[in-house]
Amino acid sequence: MPFSSKPAGRVAFGGILCALSLLSLFLSGIFPYAEYTCPALAGIFLMPLVSDYGRRTAWIAWGAISLLGFFVTPNKEAAALFFVFLGYYPILKSHLEQFRSRLAEIMVKLLIFNLAMLAAYGFLVLLLGMSELIKEMNVGLKYGIFLFWLAGNIAFLFYDLALSRIAWMYDLRIRPMLKHLR
Repeated sequence: MPFSSKPAGRVAFGGILCALSLLSLFLSGIFPYAEYTCPALAGIFLMPLVSDYGRRTAWIAWGAISLLGFFVTPNKEAAALFFVFLGYYPILKSHLEQFRSRLAEIMVKLLIFNLAMLAAYGFLVLLLGMSELIKEMNVGLKYGIFLFWLAGNIAFLFYDLALSRIAWMYDLRIRPMLKHLR
């Protein structure tokens, strides 16, 4: 059962989650090296919208947060990562988990992740001229960018697992506590 079935309650709940998501994006400009964790956290705040009100509502929230994120967030890398992957992946995840084959599911998830990261960094480097990002990824090693890519894929698999656990925790623990607030 959703947090609130009344229109005002839905708007308030969605507004609070969007504000928390946008705040998470904004914090990426305050904390050094938070360009991955803050957009990942921002995406997690959209999961209750998927669970309670459906993907359509969550997609609308993602669009609004993405647009505002580029204007409000001082860290454009974090805003781009939220826009091209970390913001919509928690919404898309429930749809991707309907595959019959677990291997096919994981392969499709990894494909989406890698294409999204190519798009994000292509946008940042080619359109915004942030070529120093490539140097940062090499971390002073000859094949540093490949190690960075491998570490990113492993981190994504852990992130996917964490999202599953968070969704479970929301459905079984947090939502029942929120019912008492109505």
